[in-house]
Amino acid sequence: MARTARCSCGQLSIRCEGEPIRRSMCHCLECQRRTGSAFGAQVRFRADDTQPRGKATEYGRRGDSGAEVRFRFCPICGTTLYWTIDSNPGVIAVALGAFAEPGFGAPTIAVYERSRHLFVNVGGPTESAV
Repeated sequence: MARTARCSCGQLSIRCEGEPIRRSMCHCLECQRRTGSAFGAQVRFRADDTQPRGKATEYGRRGDSGAEVRFRFCPICGTTLYWTIDSNPGVIAVALGAFAEPGFGAPTIAVYERSRHLFVNVGGPTESAV
């Protein structure tokens, strides 16, 4: 199965083949700032199974682990579409909401729950980390 995630204006996209190797939500303060929401939701694919298209601007920052995270976003509309983590080579994370596919499948892993907003009630089983 192939899916395509797009930015708001459609200039930047990423086509992903197959099923994701991870579906997760992050409640860290940096993801809250990056998304402007209470958490960030992502799906990860093998880099070989993805095809980015369009022009992306890159922003990098160090995560709590010390690994560099490189976010790619659309220079026109500002949507953060996908990113890589140096400590996880060969994998690309894609913003789950950018698929605009409500039936995509819920995250199965939640991280940084210590900074989860109290109103966020994660339904279903999740594996808690960090």
